[in-house]
Amino acid sequence: MPEACPIPLTIRPSGPAYRPFPSPVSRPCLRPGLAPAPAPAEIIRRDPPPDVQNGRMTGSDRPSALDPALAARLKRGVDGLLPAIAQQYDTGEVLMLGWMDDEALHRTLTTGRCTYWSRSRQEYWVKGDTSGHVQLVKSVALDCDADTVLVKVDQVGAACHTGDRTCFDADELPLGPQTGPQTGPQTGPQTGQEIAQ
Repeated sequence: MPEACPIPLTIRPSGPAYRPFPSPVSRPCLRPGLAPAPAPAEIIRRDPPPDVQNGRMTGSDRPSALDPALAARLKRGVDGLLPAIAQQYDTGEVLMLGWMDDEALHRTLTTGRCTYWSRSRQEYWVKGDTSGHVQLVKSVALDCDADTVLVKVDQVGAACHTGDRTCFDADELPLGPQTGPQTGPQTGPQTGQEIAQ
């Protein structure tokens, strides 16, 4: 068995909540009996604690005033976020998809304006604060699995950052070839006479 060659270890933090802990690192020498192979200049340890993803704090790190009973029901992704669908309350039009953590949901429920968590900027944003295209909250509901939020809003102006009314206006995808008339689901049990026809 080859002898172990120590490798120098440099620990560098990768995020605000990163708590590094040293551990011994070694590797086998490439040729037993000869001098150890040169070690790399440094090794960066990258196993953040479970509440840190990619060096950034997750939703579980951010403090929240959300009712603990409601927070306990939520099924969040590994990043601590829930998808939040914004829908025009009176027409049913699907406007956009954003992301909420517990605090964004709390702010949405208590301020009457949609608050989201920006995954790219790693900060909260209130829809319309910069554009004027606000979302006035009419109701908020969880889906049956408690892993998605539906926010019914009165959208003022465009919902999409591109200026479109919805985020789904500009890129409708084509459907595949259809082979016959499309019929919807049956609305009730068929009688023997209907089946015979």
